[in-house]
Order: sequence, then C-alpha cells, then structure tokens
Amino acid sequence: MRSPQTLSEADRRRVAAWAADCAERVLGLFEAAAPADERPRAAIARARAFARGELDTADEIRRRFVGGVPAGEVTAPAAAAAARAAGQAVAVAHMGAHALGAAAYAANAVGLAAPDRPDAVDEEVRWQLTHMTAEVRAALRSLPPVGESRSGPLGPGLLSSGRIGMIVRDLQAGLTRSDPRTAEPGP
Repeated sequence: MRSPQTLSEADRRRVAAWAADCAERVLGLFEAAAPADERPRAAIARARAFARGELDTADEIRRRFVGGVPAGEVTAPAAAAAARAAGQAVAVAHMGAHALGAAAYAANAVGLAAPDRPDAVDEEVRWQLTHMTAEVRAALRSLPPVGESRSGPLGPGLLSSGRIGMIVRDLQAGLTRSDPRTAEPGP
C-alpha cells in the first residue's frame, strides 16, 4: 500500500521544481561554508532534472544516498540547514512530502543566518507560498498534516518536531489560504 505522503509521479515532478527553488535560495549559505563541495548544488540539479522528466523515479530512489548532502560536515548551523534543504529536494523523487522538508529547512537556514531578523523565517515561508503554481499548491494540500501519517517524512521525526515541525505546520496552514500573498505564517 502506498503512503499518502508519496504523491503521484506527476505531482512529485511538479513539487520537485518548487522544492529545488526553495533549496536553491539558501545554497549560498552552504557554499560560503564549504566552497569546494558541490554535492548540494548537484542534488538541486538532480531535483530539477527529475522535475523536467529527465530522470527516472526508480533510478533516483536508488541514487538517493549516493553523493549524499553533507549537512554533518559543516559547522555553521545555517549551512547545515541549507544542505538538508538540498537533500530534501532531491528526495522528492522518492516521496512528495520531502518538498515540505526542503522548504522548511530552507526557511530555517534563512532564520539561522539572520538571528537579528525575527521575521526572517516568516518572510521566507511567505516567499515560498507565493512562488508555487496552483498545481503545486493542490499537490501539497493533498498531503496529510504533519505528524498524522507515520508512513513517511511527515510522520513522527525530524519534519514534525522542533523548529522544522513548526515551519512545516506554517507551510501547511498557508496552503489552505486562498491568497498566499496575505498568508501570515506563525502563530
């Protein structure tokens, strides 16, 4: 039985491009900390190629851990979050719910990079919500709420707890608003 977090292949291809956009916005944070490491950039490129239909789902699932994103290899928290955003974006080929993980880690990276700007995360979430197509919005709205489905990344674990969980909840709440430009993330 397929997890409700998987999404159809067509929807995974749609949300992969948006997830790559989210991750790419913070890629510079990683590259500033590890300028010679091209793995996050390559992961984002693979997510985009998957979105264009140039990569096969089964092949991407097999490659998922090859050339993994080096979040644990950098010491700057914003750089590590940016690496995780890239890793989540490329994982959309396997399961669509990873798109919300890419966006949440990207927003977290922005917040970590700008601790003096308390609205930085909310601004990034707002950007993410306004830079998705109606098709991406519909696909992401079909996902179960974070923490309610155990069979995937939105189940109990990293995407449902702490700051990342709060950001995913904000994203999911923003998906239900009719006009994302007026979406107010956070409490």
